[in-house]
Amino acid sequence: MTTRRLTVAQALVRFLAQQHTERDGVRHRLVEGCWGIFGHGNVAGVGQALLESGDRMPYLQGRNEQSMVHAAVGFARQRNRMSTYAVTTSIGPGATNLVTGAALATINHLPVLLLPGDVFATRPADPVLQQLEVPHARDVSVNDCLRPVSRYFDRIWRPEALIPSALEAMRVLTDPVETGAVTLALPQDVQAEAFDWPEEFFAERVWRVHRPVADPESVSDAVEAIRGARRPLIIAGGGVHHSGAERELSDLAERTGIPVAETQAGRGSLRHDHPCAMGSIGHTGTEVSDDLAREADLIIGVGTRYSDFTTASRTLFADPDVRFVNVNIASIDAHKQAATPVIGDARTTLRQLSQALSGHRVADDHAERARSGARRWAEVIDSVTRGAGAERPGQAEVIGVLDEVLGERDVVINAAGSLPEDLNKLWRAKDPQQYHVEYGYSCMGYEIPAAIGARMADPSREVFALVGDGTYLMMPTELVTAVQEGIKINLVLVQNHGYASIGGLSEKVGGERFGTAYRYRTGDGTFTGEPLPVDLAANAASLGMRVLRAETNDELRRALRDAREDPRPTAVYVETDPAKAQLPPEAWWDVPVAEIATRESTREARKRYEDQVAARRHHL
Repeated sequence: MTTRRLTVAQALVRFLAQQHTERDGVRHRLVEGCWGIFGHGNVAGVGQALLESGDRMPYLQGRNEQSMVHAAVGFARQRNRMSTYAVTTSIGPGATNLVTGAALATINHLPVLLLPGDVFATRPADPVLQQLEVPHARDVSVNDCLRPVSRYFDRIWRPEALIPSALEAMRVLTDPVETGAVTLALPQDVQAEAFDWPEEFFAERVWRVHRPVADPESVSDAVEAIRGARRPLIIAGGGVHHSGAERELSDLAERTGIPVAETQAGRGSLRHDHPCAMGSIGHTGTEVSDDLAREADLIIGVGTRYSDFTTASRTLFADPDVRFVNVNIASIDAHKQAATPVIGDARTTLRQLSQALSGHRVADDHAERARSGARRWAEVIDSVTRGAGAERPGQAEVIGVLDEVLGERDVVINAAGSLPEDLNKLWRAKDPQQYHVEYGYSCMGYEIPAAIGARMADPSREVFALVGDGTYLMMPTELVTAVQEGIKINLVLVQNHGYASIGGLSEKVGGERFGTAYRYRTGDGTFTGEPLPVDLAANAASLGMRVLRAETNDELRRALRDAREDPRPTAVYVETDPAKAQLPPEAWWDVPVAEIATRESTREARKRYEDQVAARRHHL
């Protein structure tokens, strides 16, 4: 057997450079490069290996470990999970900073490879700097925090353990059901230890991503349910995009006339002007989608996991006899809602259903009700997103100007705050990859690094990251990376002086917006004074961004067009008018209200809560 003597870190980097995915005959590199911040736990191991690897494993210098994971995840999502990045950190806080990003990746079923440094395997000095001492278990380190948020976890105590673990890690990363965060914890002494590796370990390897076909009996059961339904509704989730099944969904909808609503992850599954497109569903859904859901006697879920926002906390599907058919590659999601499960790849399964439903169409009155509802909602969008040119824009008007300026292939990225609600209701998706809102974890701080990742995944697309002031103050640091690497992203920095989304929720549940405004503390102990004199535009400029300020709708329009054409990373700063209120929710969301309270606002909120919760039901 021919061997090659390398350190564990050198062997891992060489191995990763040889891994590829393939789907539908198209090959991709699985791990495109490695983000990293170096410390004593990885600088002499993975850091040295990356230095030696050169272009074989490109390195990107991050500023925050969590944001490096977000960048890798944004890249993976834009590449439809066929490629991702690795992320290396030192031990201690560098490693624990990965936990939030790992949770986001796993919840959203997006692949990322985490390579945190770890304590000495040989324990020559115990404890080392930043080591957590656990008296009852000396094999525990802070990296064990990553176990519950990783789809696969291993600690490489010995060099030879890397071979089976690395192969298993690749299997999980490329499995459409299991994929998420994969963690290989690397003790710092083992990283630098040399070993004689079999040459076969470094051979080019292709991981084929298969498209499982649903079994004929399940398809037959689903077809029978669809043919027997009077008011069916399709709910398109993120699995439609992961499978690349947008065309097949469109074909099925056009053939049968079944209206299609979309989850946050599924937005853009149909183009906004498709005759069967009803827009978003659930708590942040459109009026037409939610009305159709309440009256539906059959829900056909495609690639959705039925989060509480989608189901309006189990209150949305109100027909007493409603039934479910779920098309999903994951058994756990296919069986939700006591559904008829159709387990298979979304693209192949939708083709099977289209063929089996040949000649079937929904009743004309159901199709027309859906189309007329979609037309009415289009008028609502126009009414709230078109503002006077000389006025300060409301948040909905910011979205309207963006919709006007962005090209059909441009990407809009968001994750948290009040913007996801407005985007979900108001955005007119023109391309399957245009709407990039992370709402599985709704993680503040995702937007800027994810924009970098998305731009790297497809430099032919302009990328716009929508960021509120709350999110910006949490994690603006990767703007430095965008400037350093010349990665053209467009930051739309929306100033509304606090946590607008949680402020509104607080008011609804009797919290009176406590602790949600970015204002001076007043004599009564509340934060109701003047807005804080922070200048976020100046801050972005200090990090190297070109910054444009806009005070009116017209100025915003000009600034966004300017930013789009500029090859440099550019920020557009706009302060919104809080008097221009958001559209109210079309469906409920369960946030429990205090059962006992002294404040009248909370007692009133509790009464409303008890009225709503009475409609909640399990579908059995």
